[in-house]
Amino acid sequence: MIGVTRAVKITWVILRYQLYNFLPQAKRGWPRLATALIPRGGQSTRARRLRQALEALGPVFVKFGQALSTRRDLLPPDIADELKKLQDQVPPFSGTAATALIEEALEQPVSKAFAEFSTEPMASASVAQVHAARLITGEDVVVKVVRPGIERTIRQDLALMHTLARLIEAISADGRRLRLKEVVTDYEATIIDELDLAREGANASQLRRNFENDDALYVPQVYWDLTRSNVLVTERIYGIPVAEIDRLRAAGTDMALLSRRGVEIFFTQVFRHSFFHADMHPGNIFVDITDPKDPRYIAIDCGIVGSLETEDQNYLAQNMLAFFRRDYREVARLHVESGWVPKDTRIGELEGAIRSVCEPIFEKPLGEIMFGHLLLRLFQTARRFNMPVQPQLVLLQKTLLNIEGLGRQLLPELDLWETGKPILETWMNERIGPKGFVDVLKSEGPRWLTQLPEVPQQLLNASKHFANLDQTLVEQRALSAQLSQETRRHQKRLRQGLGWLAIGVALILAPNYLADLPNETLYAGGLGILLGVFNLLRS
Repeated sequence: MIGVTRAVKITWVILRYQLYNFLPQAKRGWPRLATALIPRGGQSTRARRLRQALEALGPVFVKFGQALSTRRDLLPPDIADELKKLQDQVPPFSGTAATALIEEALEQPVSKAFAEFSTEPMASASVAQVHAARLITGEDVVVKVVRPGIERTIRQDLALMHTLARLIEAISADGRRLRLKEVVTDYEATIIDELDLAREGANASQLRRNFENDDALYVPQVYWDLTRSNVLVTERIYGIPVAEIDRLRAAGTDMALLSRRGVEIFFTQVFRHSFFHADMHPGNIFVDITDPKDPRYIAIDCGIVGSLETEDQNYLAQNMLAFFRRDYREVARLHVESGWVPKDTRIGELEGAIRSVCEPIFEKPLGEIMFGHLLLRLFQTARRFNMPVQPQLVLLQKTLLNIEGLGRQLLPELDLWETGKPILETWMNERIGPKGFVDVLKSEGPRWLTQLPEVPQQLLNASKHFANLDQTLVEQRALSAQLSQETRRHQKRLRQGLGWLAIGVALILAPNYLADLPNETLYAGGLGILLGVFNLLRS
């Protein structure tokens, strides 16, 4: 019954905010008729009405809109820009309910787990809310707890989203072009992962370890003895939200260094660590200005992370370098070689498409080029050549757009490529140079040594295998020759049988047309038929 009620509400919102205008012109008649009795919820642009509709549908749809806004490779610019304005501001649930959930998860009273615990939430979002606390040992912490009953709501809304996506793709070419079913599937994986706070804690621990000796980024500590799947306890941080630029400037922060460090963090995570925070919007980033001349980023909320396989790292690095050399043929070749586009793609055609998109962009000074948008246009072009969805590249693209946009807010003249290119070139030299060879020996050497005693036996087994393979090939050739000979013999008998059969039938029918033929003709005809049948049976 709840599902039916929810479906009715979604239908009401679709009609109220005139979302039927996203349908083809020919399919808009019945929704317009239905809205005659429904008050309209907005007279503004289609993008703004879509944002208002998602806000009216509640936090799960708001979060979906936020995820959709990152897919600029699929969305028109006006819709992507409007969906970025979605704010995940959800009324908090009661502190009493939060306390009960925490006590159930930890199997002890809050007063035993914490020296102090504030029932008043610090912040509230669609999936969880956060409370301030202090440990028995004196450390200030934040306690994140998943909303009660949210999983059931999320799964109901996801089922309806899948239904709507299938419906829209069935009746709309734009829906098929936007690949709504893929978008909903990607969103489902993301939001279900966010329900597991232990997973988020593990991501935060890994990111903290990666930057343990790096002054560019700080990640709060996770307190594992108090963390469960629906409760996460982390160190409380004190910093200035990165979006408060006036406050940062007033404190004398070195904005040039801060913006460069943001770019360095991105390239370091993607290429050195192959593990990157994929939700680095301003709400998740703070700045430690203990020393304003040496500012340090603080990252929270590691629910969404991405990683690249070694092959993807290599191809992405080579793509970036070829891209800024304007070697479009190399970019096209790398796309085909990496499997990002089908193997039968004609490199010349892809090269021409990439050139037509990129050359106008490169007419600008390098410092004015938004590399995130450049990468976005590249992926959009590749989609015309049936490039399948690459989830790891979508997360990467989203992260790059966030980082570059943030960097330009801090320092409008930021040149991302000038900052990131040395890191990228150093990484490539280390990967393919002597240091890369030594690193491979260090990481793989012990495993190779443990397998070394088995090598002689493996070589002997391989030798026997090839010997057996040779014998098998000889036997197969002999069998093939025998089969060929038998086939020729059977074909000969078949031809003889058909010949005798034809002669026999002709001799038996001949007296009907030529009356003066002797009776022996009939006997000869019967004998011919017998010989024919005999040869056919043998064949």
